[in-house]
Amino acid sequence: MAPILLFLAIFIVLILGYPVALSLAGTALIAAAIGIATGSFETAFLTAMPSRLFGIITNQTLIAVPLFILMGVTLEKTRIAQQLLDTMSRVFGGLPGGLGLSVTIVGALMAASTGIVGATVVTMGLMSLPAMLNARYDVPLATGTICATGTLGQIIPPSIALVLLGDVLSNAYQQAQLSVGIFNPKTVSVGHLFAGAIIPGLVLVFLYVIYIVSTATLNPEKAPPVKAGNITFSLMMGSIFPPLLLIIAVLGSILSGIATPTEAAGVGAMGALALAAIRRELSLRHLKEITLSTTKTTAMVFFILIGASMFSLVFRGYGGDELVHGWLSGLPGGVISATIVVMVVIFLLGFILDFIEITFVVVPIVGPVLMVLGIDPIWLGIMIAINLQTSFLTPPFGFALFYLRGVAPAEVATRDIYRGVIPFIGIQLLMLIVLAFLPELATWLPSRIYG
Repeated sequence: MAPILLFLAIFIVLILGYPVALSLAGTALIAAAIGIATGSFETAFLTAMPSRLFGIITNQTLIAVPLFILMGVTLEKTRIAQQLLDTMSRVFGGLPGGLGLSVTIVGALMAASTGIVGATVVTMGLMSLPAMLNARYDVPLATGTICATGTLGQIIPPSIALVLLGDVLSNAYQQAQLSVGIFNPKTVSVGHLFAGAIIPGLVLVFLYVIYIVSTATLNPEKAPPVKAGNITFSLMMGSIFPPLLLIIAVLGSILSGIATPTEAAGVGAMGALALAAIRRELSLRHLKEITLSTTKTTAMVFFILIGASMFSLVFRGYGGDELVHGWLSGLPGGVISATIVVMVVIFLLGFILDFIEITFVVVPIVGPVLMVLGIDPIWLGIMIAINLQTSFLTPPFGFALFYLRGVAPAEVATRDIYRGVIPFIGIQLLMLIVLAFLPELATWLPSRIYG
C-alpha cells in the first residue's frame, strides 16, 4: 500500500496549493524517513540521488530547454508576434472567419516556438481577443480558438514539451529493453519525437481551420469578415517569413541530422535575438524581461525535475514500479486495456498537474511497462502529448481556460470560454481515436528519416 499512499499524499499536497517541486521532494523524503524508521525502506535508494542530480546537469539534451525557452520568450516579449498577427489579419481578414484563421496560424507558430501552454494562451489572449471582440466575433468561438491554438505547443515541434518528453521516453525505452534481457538497447531521440509529431500536429491545425471556416460559412454572424488592409511583398517578407524561416531552420536542421536538438535550440535562440535586434525591438528593457523570464521558467523546469527524481526513487524503493507493472499487465484485454487506463489517468492528472510534472513523474513509471507490452515509444509519446493537450482544454479544470480567464475582459463570461472549447475538445478526441487506429501517422515519418 505504500506506493498508493505516496501517490495519494502527493495529490493532497498539490490540491492544498504547495509548490510542485517542493511537494514532490518533501513528500518523498518524509515517506522515506518513515520507511527507514519502520524498517520498510532501504537507504541505498537515497544514495543514488547525487548521481541522478549529476546526470541531470550533464544531460546534453536538457541543455536545449533553456535555449528553446529563450527563443520563445524573445518572440513573445518583442513585437514580432504582434506584427505577424497584424500581417496575417491583412492577408486573410476579408475571408469568412479570416481573423480566426489568422489567430490559428499565428498561435500555432507561437506555440511551436514557446512550447509553454500558459505563455502562448496569455500572449494570444492579450493580442487576439480584443481584435476578435471588436470584429464582433462570437465570444465562445473567439475564446475557444485562442485556448485551442495555445495548447498546440504540446504537439507542434520544436517545443520544450517534446524535448522533455523525448528525453524521458528515451530513458524509459532503454529501461524497458534491459528488463526483457536486451543488453544492446535501441534508442529513441528527441528528433524521433519531433518527426513523429509533425503530421499529427499539422492535421490538428488543419482540422481547426476547417472548423473555423465551416462555422463562418454556415453562420456568418459568428465570424464576420474584417476589412483587409493592403499587403505588400516587403510587408510579407518583413513580418511573416523571418519567424517562419527561423522555426523551419531549427526543425529542419534537427530532422536532417545537421544539428542535434541542443545545437538547433542554440541557433533558434540566437536567431530570435538577432531578428528582434534587426527590427529594433531588442531594447535594454526587453533584454532584461527576456533573460528574467527565461531564467525563471528554466529554474522551474529543473527544480521540478529534481523533485520528480527524488519522488521516483522513493516510489521505486517501495516497489511502486513492480506494483504498476503487475497491475497493468494483469488487466483483462492486455496491452489495449493497459493503454486505455494509462491514457485516462494521464488525462485526469492533466487537470491538476502541468505537463512538466506529468512528464517527469508519471511517464517514467508507466512508460517502461507499456513498452515491455509492445507499445511503440514514438506513438506513445505523441498520444501522451495530444492527451495532455486535450486535458488542458477540458472544463472545469483545464489550465488553458484559467490562463485565458486571467487576461480576458470582464464582459467575457467563464461559461462562454467553456462553451467555446467544446468543439475543439471533440477535434482532439477525434485525433486521438484516428491515431489509435492509424499509428503510422506518428511512426511513418521517423521511420523514413531515421530508418
